[in-house]
Amino acid sequence: MTPTSDETPPLDERITGALVGAAVGDALGGPVEGYSPAQIVERHGGRVHGIVGPWHGDAWRTARPLAPYHKGDGHVTDDTLMTHALVRVYAAVRDHLDAYAVADHLVPDLMTNPRWIPELEAETVPLRRLFLAEKWLVSRVHYGHVDPREAGSGNIVNCGAAMYMAPVGLVNAANPAGAYAEALDVAGAHQSSYGREAAGVFAAAVAAACAPGATADSVVGACLSLAKDGTRAAIEAVCDTASRHADFESALRPLREAVAPYDTVGPDYRTPSLGARRPSRLHAIEELPVALGMVVVARGDYRHAVLGSVNYGRDCDSIATMAGAITGALGSEVPSYWAKEVAEASRLDLHAPARALTEVAREIFARDVHRRRAHEAAFAGMEGPRCSD
Repeated sequence: MTPTSDETPPLDERITGALVGAAVGDALGGPVEGYSPAQIVERHGGRVHGIVGPWHGDAWRTARPLAPYHKGDGHVTDDTLMTHALVRVYAAVRDHLDAYAVADHLVPDLMTNPRWIPELEAETVPLRRLFLAEKWLVSRVHYGHVDPREAGSGNIVNCGAAMYMAPVGLVNAANPAGAYAEALDVAGAHQSSYGREAAGVFAAAVAAACAPGATADSVVGACLSLAKDGTRAAIEAVCDTASRHADFESALRPLREAVAPYDTVGPDYRTPSLGARRPSRLHAIEELPVALGMVVVARGDYRHAVLGSVNYGRDCDSIATMAGAITGALGSEVPSYWAKEVAEASRLDLHAPARALTEVAREIFARDVHRRRAHEAAFAGMEGPRCSD
């Protein structure tokens, strides 16, 4: 359950909850990604209630369409790999980021620093695990020498940038507008249109969840105050529907129906429609509105929101990543047995990125205070002394 207002978790616990929560959600959703709720029930004999094995069992190495990735058994996917990579950028820059930080730090890290990749069961550069929409970063920025602020233009519009923006929200904890603006700049190297917008709104959601006394409803309110065009409309429609449900089982179909008018992919996730993932002011990615909807259904409870996201199917690893980050930032407890199993299976220290980001977030806040006070002094100096009547 989420803590009460007089049990407000400190910053380090919120950052840990968000990053560990995102990774666990990612690992739970990975093995059922791309399937429908009905297919998930048929494959697993009911709803998924925890960590499960690969969809094709021991044939995961060769079975299409997932081969050669070992999805399941507690392995995180590219959502977590990219989130941790962005944390490393913050640890290097130790200040707010922009698209140039992506070009100068994130892209070289993806290309040149070998790391353990759980789904490949091998140590290699993260670039080898990324899909084409994420490899776009390297193609455009490194090889194409495109202005980082514009490099996202031309990429398919999906959740690729949004899925790893939780660190931006955490660095801007309790400042949704600041998180939104920073994420839009960072995501410019990766995405355009409603994919870039979703990155900004997701970062804002995580920042809003960190505020003392935050609730699922206050997070949605912060998102609606910032979101534009189809993204705003989709969040409003999905969360309005979600408010009428108290259990994810009854919400699965209604949430899909609510987001469908804004989703370009279409009813068959593995066979996208002709207009799929093209820029538009009328549409939205599916993942963020549904994640927020599950947070509303669960009233901010981590376990309920993540399991709802997982059993929704489709791009459920990213949906569960987002729902896990938001509820973790709200202070809802991430089950320790899930976190332990995911960390061991993925051979990752899930707490190390949180410790690093907490230290950086405090440094950035102190720097922000200094900059704000310098601005206040300069502005006051421009005003000069004022005479009273």
